Amino acid sequence: MAKRITGSTPKLDGYRMPAEFEPQAGIWMLWPERNDNWRDGAKPAQKVFLDVATAILQFEPVTVCVSPAQYQNARERLPREVRVVEMASNDAWIRDCGPTFLVNDNGGVRAVDWTFNAWGGLVDGLYFPWDLDDQVAQKVCEIERVDSYRTEGFVLEGGSIHVDGEGTVLTTEMCLLSEGRNPDMDRGAIERMLCDYLGCEKVLWLRDGIDPEETNGHIDDVACFIRPGEVACIWTDDPQNPFYQPARDAYDMLSQATDAKGRKLKVHKLCLTQQPCLLQGAATIDAVEGTIPREDGEVAIASYMNFLIVNGGVILPQYGDANDALAVQQVQAMFPDRRVVGVQTREVAFGGGNIHCITQQQPAPQHR
Repeated sequence: MAKRITGSTPKLDGYRMPAEFEPQAGIWMLWPERNDNWRDGAKPAQKVFLDVATAILQFEPVTVCVSPAQYQNARERLPREVRVVEMASNDAWIRDCGPTFLVNDNGGVRAVDWTFNAWGGLVDGLYFPWDLDDQVAQKVCEIERVDSYRTEGFVLEGGSIHVDGEGTVLTTEMCLLSEGRNPDMDRGAIERMLCDYLGCEKVLWLRDGIDPEETNGHIDDVACFIRPGEVACIWTDDPQNPFYQPARDAYDMLSQATDAKGRKLKVHKLCLTQQPCLLQGAATIDAVEGTIPREDGEVAIASYMNFLIVNGGVILPQYGDANDALAVQQVQAMFPDRRVVGVQTREVAFGGGNIHCITQQQPAPQHR
């Protein structure tokens, strides 16, 4: 039985969101098929989701959730080792609409089921309706028999937060203070929600993300914790790079920050692409009322930072860019004990995200 927990918070109950670099039980994904977001009937995107799932399988189990219409296609194309479950959704961004899993020190696993409104609801959301996406977290919890906390009316996406598992949460003002999320709450109230529901003590705010149009600047394109007391941050020496200033600002802020345990952060630089990743094939994306239209030549946000840490590995986006190999080298240096696997993911960038956005880790139970 998976029940909804009311009248308490994860923090009060001794639960916390573990860091991504802590042990995992598996990874969840959603299968893409939305013709008004993915080009060419989502077939190129499906190939890349398959590649990402196959890369993760080298390290840990993968579950892919897929609509009834696409179940047979997905089951046929995905490796047999992938668990495929039928699940309706509006699109394929499980990082943002899926559950945020929690652990305690006695082997317990729970989850937070945040309210999801397609990155801004009726203010600046990307599509309508989003009701099926908002049910994904509960469905995943039901399958896993995991009890959950529903934040009814409090909007948050998983891509807007990173934690170190030791009391610190990293996020951006651009996203969490945006008008389409929780406009009736001030910064202090939002901090309290984050700390209560992630089991944290301190929030580190970066000002801006690099994706104002789509996610309102999710943190997972900009910076993340790679181990306690250490973060990775995007960086470029090229003043012409469109993300030059946000990268500098983020690096400067993190270099001066201390975490919840009072440690001064060690900051590792991760390169940006040399060339912007530009959308191609927009004419094959369906024009549908309620969805923002797409045009060739739009800049697709292509950040190497949008990687996924797994047991013994890191799954890293590659874009066919001159800096692909450098990104692999830099990430490998950050994670000497993990194997870095690059996957070509321009197709996912065209849809508005990357590897971290299309995956959601379920932690292994912990005993301390």
